[in-house]
This record gives sequence, structure tokens and C-alpha cells, in this order.
Amino acid sequence: MNADYAGDYEIVARFLNPTDAYVLCSCLKMAGVPALVADAELVQTNSLWAVALGGARLLVPALHVAEAREVIAAFNRGEYALPDDDAAVK
Repeated sequence: MNADYAGDYEIVARFLNPTDAYVLCSCLKMAGVPALVADAELVQTNSLWAVALGGARLLVPALHVAEAREVIAAFNRGEYALPDDDAAVK
């Protein structure tokens, strides 16, 4: 077995809007979690298929699922949010 093998890819999130999947995928990658988005092109090509396909899937290797769930929870809590006004920037 390959020493770099981290397990089969598992679904950690689904999105009807592929852009949301890519934003969260980027957050995972910046946190050091290998991630990829699947089915985004199908969902974008025909939005009526989005629900039938289950949306765009966010996948990570099995070894990184727990870490990915922590990053997703932090994202959902707003820990990666940018300030809304210029007052926070000095």
C-alpha cells in the first residue's frame, strides 16, 4: 500500500450551489485538509438536476474526515468571516 494513501474519499458536505462547495473546499485546503468538489459541473449545467443528484459533493480522504468536520463547524460558526466594515481595517 502507498504510504501517502489516506483512505477512500468520503462525503463531508453537499451543496445545491457549487460556489458554496468551492468556498468551503478552499477553507479546508488552507487548513491543510486535502479536499475536492465533485458533480459541480453537472449541477451548474442543469440546475434542475441539482436536487436529483444531491448537489455538489465536498469530499475528503477518510483519514481527514474528523479534521474536515472541525473546519466545517468553525466555518459555520463564522470563524472565517471577514469584517463587514472598513473600521476593522487599520
